[in-house]
Formats: sequence, structure tokens, C-alpha cells
Amino acid sequence: MAFYRRGDKEIERINRRQQELFDDIVHVFEPPLPEGVPERLEQIVAASGIEAGETVLDVGAGTGILVPIIRQYRPGRIIACDLSEKMLQKLRENYSGVETVAADVRDLTLPDASLDVVFINACYPNIADKPGAFANLSRMMTPGGRLVISHPLGKRFIDSLKKTSPFPLDDFPERSEAVQLLAPCRLALQAFVDEPALYILVAVKRS
Repeated sequence: MAFYRRGDKEIERINRRQQELFDDIVHVFEPPLPEGVPERLEQIVAASGIEAGETVLDVGAGTGILVPIIRQYRPGRIIACDLSEKMLQKLRENYSGVETVAADVRDLTLPDASLDVVFINACYPNIADKPGAFANLSRMMTPGGRLVISHPLGKRFIDSLKKTSPFPLDDFPERSEAVQLLAPCRLALQAFVDEPALYILVAVKRS
């Protein structure tokens, strides 16, 4: 099994449509959060095992929903990546000191082995070029670095969006699928939670 590959023009079209949409709906992602979500976000961040001084990348960071929780673990550096510059503008207004990059994660040019923890929270289905994204993430992750793919509302929430989404939304992988998909990127499955209202996949970068 391998990640589905799309052509460059299709990837560009999907990314452009996502950027336009999320620029328009920044307000939707402001607090208050749905009941139970704050507690599940705490669980998601805890699953990464962040240690003091580590470098953390938040992919699809939006307005920074994970940032205050990540900061509780005293990382040395937080980098937020998102397609929407307006989302990142709101993040900077809410949280000073976070580095922001408006880009597709596949295009990030951070140094090799520079990331200790990577979060892909509530945006895995939106990544148009998964082969490129995960190959680049693997390059940037340190040996022993942790990747967390998650959603605080679970897989069924994404299923509910598919009928109205103006761009394709891929399914979250099952446990066996995740093992096969991540292995070529030197990422080994460490933990897996698939509940009706919570999805957490933790993978570790092999040496």
C-alpha cells in the first residue's frame, strides 16, 4: 500500500481552493470549542511526549488551537505551518513568539533532522500531496522524533464533511494501513487510538 498520488496541477488546485476557503472562515476556529474538545486536545498533545527544549512543528496550525497546550511542555521552538496566511495572522495575534510559515508542508525547507515533534491535527485529510509531505517531514525529523496525526472529533466528523467539501478529503488510515503507509518514510507506529470522537496516531522516526 502507498499514498495516493495526485498530479501537480491537481495538488495546486486543491491547495488554492483550501487557502481561499480557510481565509474566508477564520472566525469559525475561534473559541469557544465544542464540549469535550479541549480535553481531547490535551490528550493529543500529551501523546507526543514533548520534552523541554524540543522543536515542535504544527502542520495545519490554523489559529493556533494547539499552541497554548504545547507551551505547557516548555518546548524550545514552535513552528506553525498553514496554507492560509489569514489563519496564521490570527495565530500571531493570539500567541507571540511562534514562528509561522504560510506554505504546503511538502515545501518546507527546514534543515534535516531539525524537528523533534510534528503535529498534524485535524488536517491529515486535507493534505493533497501526502507522498511529498511525509517524505519531507521524515527528512526534517530527528531520529526518535514523534509524528502525531490526530482529530479531536474522530473519523466520523470528516465523513460528515465530505458531501459539502469543495475539495477532496482523504480518510484517516486504519492501524494496518498506517503501518504500511508510513514505513517507506522510516516512521514506525508507536500508538493508535480510534474512538468515535477521537483519533490519535503516533509514529516514531527510525534511526
